[in-house]
Amino acid sequence: MKDFLSIADLSREEILELIEMAIDLKKKRKTGKESELLKNKSLAMIFEKSSTRTRVSFEVGMTDFGGHALYLNPKDIQIGRGETVEDTARTLSRYVHGIIARVYSHETVAKLAEYATVPVINALSDIEHPCQIIADFMTIVEYKGKLEGLKFAWIGDGNNVCQSAMLGCALVGMEFSAACPDGFKPDEAFVEKARELGGKITITDKPEEAAKDADVIYTDVWVSMGDEAEKEKRFKVFEGYQVNDELLALAKPDVIVEHCLPAHRGEEISAEVMDGPHSVVFDEAENRLHAHKAIILKLMA
Repeated sequence: MKDFLSIADLSREEILELIEMAIDLKKKRKTGKESELLKNKSLAMIFEKSSTRTRVSFEVGMTDFGGHALYLNPKDIQIGRGETVEDTARTLSRYVHGIIARVYSHETVAKLAEYATVPVINALSDIEHPCQIIADFMTIVEYKGKLEGLKFAWIGDGNNVCQSAMLGCALVGMEFSAACPDGFKPDEAFVEKARELGGKITITDKPEEAAKDADVIYTDVWVSMGDEAEKEKRFKVFEGYQVNDELLALAKPDVIVEHCLPAHRGEEISAEVMDGPHSVVFDEAENRLHAHKAIILKLMA
């Protein structure tokens, strides 16, 4: 595997291997036993969208490994002034050992991968967010000890994270149930692909149905970057899709709640749940660092 553009680029075994690597790297970081596994290697980081967790985790991860990360804003490089993605990929490949890209269009990261001779990692596109899922599944393993046989409930917008989570659940044997309002359900092509991968997939518009007997409840913001013009419309459509104590009461007693952050408290998730005993949100956020380190190590070492 040269690139990581979709969670479906991985097999079940590769997902579990990355999680095992991430857990091991987490232990080593906390005990000061890390080594400079990527010494003298550089990672180019193209960010069309702003970021907290993605930028910091990849940058710190490269530093932990003795490498170097370069933050590239499109306004600061020639791709923002008309240079083609293809030429940017060819040029960067002569300088760096890997590229991550957080982009508006998946076509951009796909072109980077096609023309680059170094590994390209999708750090978020409009249709998938595969790096997030490795951290999410790592957190589930830490709390549940397994993935296979669990029920994963998605509540809210059937967005890029939802679509990657659905494919990931199919690969590792988790039941996936998404409650999304009409017009905001995951793309049918992703639903079909998840089922082809052997996934048990349920798509409904009833949060109560999705949350019933869930081991994991996951939500994301109702208004993602680029959707700000639809804010008022989305608030009306998503009324009733909040992850709150009433919804958690339908899940299993030991349910855990995940959110990829940033969260809008009082909208898609209540403050009580965000700060409550079922929330693993900040462990999940920390695990972005360890999961991303596992990914870059596998591709760039």
